[in-house]
Amino acid sequence: MAPKLHDVQKLLGLTPQQIPQHVAIIMDGNGRWARQRGLPRFEGHRQGAKTVKRITLEARKLGIRFLTLYSFSTENWKRPREEVELLMHLCAEYLVHERDTLIEHDVRLVHVGREQELPDLVVQKLHETRDATAGGTGMVLALALNYSSRVEITDAVQAIARDAAAKRLDPDQVTPQTIAQRLYTADIPDPDLLIRTANEKRLSNFLLWQLSYTEFHIAKVLWPDFRESHLRRALQTYARRERRFGDVKPAS
Repeated sequence: MAPKLHDVQKLLGLTPQQIPQHVAIIMDGNGRWARQRGLPRFEGHRQGAKTVKRITLEARKLGIRFLTLYSFSTENWKRPREEVELLMHLCAEYLVHERDTLIEHDVRLVHVGREQELPDLVVQKLHETRDATAGGTGMVLALALNYSSRVEITDAVQAIARDAAAKRLDPDQVTPQTIAQRLYTADIPDPDLLIRTANEKRLSNFLLWQLSYTEFHIAKVLWPDFRESHLRRALQTYARRERRFGDVKPAS
């Protein structure tokens, strides 16, 4: 069920019209969280997975329509093999354990990224959860898993080149929309708000095309410590921004 107007106002002091339609999050700081506590890095990732569940449900409650989480980049394969294997296990575990919760809250899961390099078990659980939640209309949860924006754009350009070579597309008719339709996010609107945790101020090869006019919010807390209150604060800050999309307001 969609959040009621007075519920959103009570929580944030905002109207539903002020809530960003699409929020993307770069979840940073799991390793530092663990290191600060003298724990193995995997414990930081495990705590980060718990934060994913909390923030997904909070986003749904607040009326956000699309939530994209940067879960694993193509560059992350360079990490130690043991850490990568544990991350893949944690991903498969999440997809299994949270499937019923997503269905209960009317959330549809989609994958953004390449499947080719992912372990068979992760691909299987992605497909199963995607299919099981396909009827969800309350919110779309997009997991950017094995994702690289440069690879995504390269794939889109190659698809356009193939269509042009096959005479299915006139190169002179290529527009920004032509490219957007061939991105992994073709069915998802561009983010209105990007949140990055751990006080980091870089994009890390994430949604480079889609973030052209996105508002940024940098949270100082590490991802495992990111709470519902931090998300609400980000939304309140966003609501005070004036989005111009390259235009200027006429002088009064």
